[in-house]
Amino acid sequence: MRHRKHNHQLGVKSAHRISLIANLSCALIENGRIKTTLAKARALRPAIEKLITLAKKAHLAEDVAQKLHYRRLAIARIRDKKAVKKLFDELVEQFANRNGGYTRIYKLAIPRLGDAADMALIEFVEES
Repeated sequence: MRHRKHNHQLGVKSAHRISLIANLSCALIENGRIKTTLAKARALRPAIEKLITLAKKAHLAEDVAQKLHYRRLAIARIRDKKAVKKLFDELVEQFANRNGGYTRIYKLAIPRLGDAADMALIEFVEES
């Protein structure tokens, strides 16, 4: 039984799901906001928050080996060095004073045309 086993399965196999979350994470880091289904946005949120927390830990670490370790953990998760570079160099400074809640999900009013899936816009919260 799967009682109290909460994770977003998204109706696909685990390898497909891991790749999907990695690709969505890269797209969100590179573009700042993406339009996707509500279920995928809700599955993406914890993954991207953990990546930003890794980047913040690397930003605060004083040991060079520790910084490299956190960067390699992020590369293992999303497998795109350009996105990791942007995350660790640019986005980490944007969220330096924020303790979580780095993303925002907006539900869009119009469902997807082909299958009427609920659509959502996920974006980074801007610090003002």
